[in-house]
Amino acid sequence: MKINRLIAIVVMLLNRKKISAGELAEKFEVSVRTIYRDIEAINMSGIPIVSQPGNNGGFYIMDNYKINHQFLTLDDMISIVEALKNINEVLNDKNVDLAIEKVKNIVPDEKKSDFNLHFKQIFIDTLPWGFKKSSEENEKYNIIYEALENEKCMSFNYRNAKSEYISRKVEPLTLVFKGFGWYLFSFCNLRQDYRIFKLSRMDTLSILNEEIHKGRISYEKYLSMNKVEKLPTELTLKFSEKVRYRVEDSFDKDEITFEEDGSIIVNTKFLEDEWIYSMILGYGEYVEVIKPLRVREIIKNRCKKMNNIYQEMKSNLT
Repeated sequence: MKINRLIAIVVMLLNRKKISAGELAEKFEVSVRTIYRDIEAINMSGIPIVSQPGNNGGFYIMDNYKINHQFLTLDDMISIVEALKNINEVLNDKNVDLAIEKVKNIVPDEKKSDFNLHFKQIFIDTLPWGFKKSSEENEKYNIIYEALENEKCMSFNYRNAKSEYISRKVEPLTLVFKGFGWYLFSFCNLRQDYRIFKLSRMDTLSILNEEIHKGRISYEKYLSMNKVEKLPTELTLKFSEKVRYRVEDSFDKDEITFEEDGSIIVNTKFLEDEWIYSMILGYGEYVEVIKPLRVREIIKNRCKKMNNIYQEMKSNLT
């Protein structure tokens, strides 16, 4: 994990006068180019690392520099540990656990009680109830992460919407965790364009002995180039009082109106996509779409299809 490697590099530089990029690359089993990116990241964090060229050259921390309590405030250390814990809810990586322990060890003695109290008072879990971690997906993540670290191309079989597997060769660029699932942003050799692949639909992953091309765009750049401004859809939903607790949990107070007959009217705005249809259907018979009519028709047609499935099942059983 990169954060673990960055901390380890700083510790090594504090304990040694000088160390070369080659030594660091061999130690952490990454490319020299990756080490140079790590050194740049450490410099940007405020630790002045000097690069000395030549046969006896290497990296060293600027003379008379010491990491003191001002380098990381208590709030900084709490934020780092919280972020690492959330990452590890998904990764379950021992290296992340080690990184957390290293951050805990640099908390000054006089602040340890406040640090520990924070994590007793506040527990953050960004994953939904019932979320199940996939060991198979974690293995795929590790293979892709290794390819990313070493800037190598990779191949895999990918299942499309028709459940057909197609062989893909890609240049992996960024791992993305979104909507409780992992995705790979990459340049696809087959399509000769940037593509996003879901890890759960990948199979037979292999790292190739071929470096990725220079100059590929970042994931952030890709998003900005493909950003389409969508206007939210105004929804009016009528709920049964039987799901009042769910409505109050899911919508803002300003969007909710309680009717005299006990029903609940919600006027809200959402970007219209599959998620919003699933959300509405998740309330079953306890919700009615009042407007817009387009969304009402979509939900009505899906309910009809569901009903037909059960009617067919009933006919087959009799």
